Amino acid sequence: MDSQSFDLSGVPGREAASALGLPVLVPSTALFTDRYELTMLQAALRSGAAERRSVFEVFARRLPHGRRYGVVGGVGRVLDAVENFRFDDAVLGYLSTERVVDDETVAWLSDFRFRGNIDGYPEGEVYFPDSPVMQVEGTFAEAVLLETVILSVLNHDSAIAAAASRMSVAAGDRPLMEMGARRTHELAAVAASRAAYVGGFTSTSNLAAGFRYGIPTIGTSAHAFTLVHDDERDAFTAQVESLGRGTTLLVDTFDVAEAVRAAVEIAGPELGAVRIDSGDLLLLAHRVRHQLDSLGANRTRIVVTSDLDEYAIAALATAPVDAYGVGTRLVTGSGHPTASMVYKLVARARRPGRDAPLEPVAKKPVGTKTSYGGRKWAVRRLDAEGVAEAEVVGVGEVPRDLADQQLMVPLVRHGETVGREPLEAARKRHARVRDTLPLSATMLSRGEPVIPTRLV
Repeated sequence: MDSQSFDLSGVPGREAASALGLPVLVPSTALFTDRYELTMLQAALRSGAAERRSVFEVFARRLPHGRRYGVVGGVGRVLDAVENFRFDDAVLGYLSTERVVDDETVAWLSDFRFRGNIDGYPEGEVYFPDSPVMQVEGTFAEAVLLETVILSVLNHDSAIAAAASRMSVAAGDRPLMEMGARRTHELAAVAASRAAYVGGFTSTSNLAAGFRYGIPTIGTSAHAFTLVHDDERDAFTAQVESLGRGTTLLVDTFDVAEAVRAAVEIAGPELGAVRIDSGDLLLLAHRVRHQLDSLGANRTRIVVTSDLDEYAIAALATAPVDAYGVGTRLVTGSGHPTASMVYKLVARARRPGRDAPLEPVAKKPVGTKTSYGGRKWAVRRLDAEGVAEAEVVGVGEVPRDLADQQLMVPLVRHGETVGREPLEAARKRHARVRDTLPLSATMLSRGEPVIPTRLV
């Protein structure tokens, strides 16, 4: 096996790469983990517990402070990570050389692939405290190895998706553009673009995200392009001649009013848009709209950027703004960069064997750190008008009258992915599900979860 990559189906960007005649390189995700996952494995192999059937669940004990709902992001990326969780020769050599685990454990890992089952909330679904967002069933050995990478993906992507959702609510029908690549790690930027799209953004400036996930990309020029020319008119002329009259011209490098006048003179009333990236955006938007209309550029749109978040976007609701570009606040979760999800063992068998009966287990509660034993099911109870009124989470058999309302769906069966779907499906799901929440879910003021979680 190639020590650098695996050629597996379902790889993001796979179709685009094939169309371009490029190789598809899929790095192993096996080392996207913490050392103690492997040392637990080694000890469990010695004790005999490694082969016990086990169920782990991912959940959040609480939502980030003041948030009214969470958004499940990253499910598709989790499926990729699980498929690619293989220990190739290079990885095994590292583990052996560094004595992370003993030779017997290295030998066991050489043939590892996850052969269990995964269920979970589909991507784009909303969640609340104690919602069983994901459930991983297999032997203790194979399920425990996935803890870190699953939490890494879900915590990051769910935080970004939730921030994006709040911004989407604030923006209403106005499109949102993700522009945060330069404000975070280069790989996190791609994941953030994907999560933002699920949460309601319409496009991204990140070409890697466009290539991998098919997200529409946007971008024209920065202040540097204006400054490298002898004057602003030369810069605008060059951009219009290169990109066409429908381009977006950045008008706040020097004097906004002068720039808008020059932009319309050079591009004509067909000018696509102007972008404002600094100053009093509310005041400038009104002034620029009036100036554009007076110059006959009635269809020229106004795009605003500059450290926007959901509160700034909401404050611009009455301004003549046509689109928003958001960077820093989005890719950092708008103050909540993690969803604080945990991965806990909730059931295990007393003896080895995949058919051995399960029994609930849970750590003794300490303070706010509470866990509930047993494999969970979850439904969202709706009122007569179809509005959500409670998240119902239970253990054991699902009541017959709720059997067709379960939130969790199959994602992996016997190690084979069964729950992969287009990213667009997750995006549409989120918009649809968010519309079923009580109206107070759209309030940006701090508050409690918009519906309670009922443990039964």
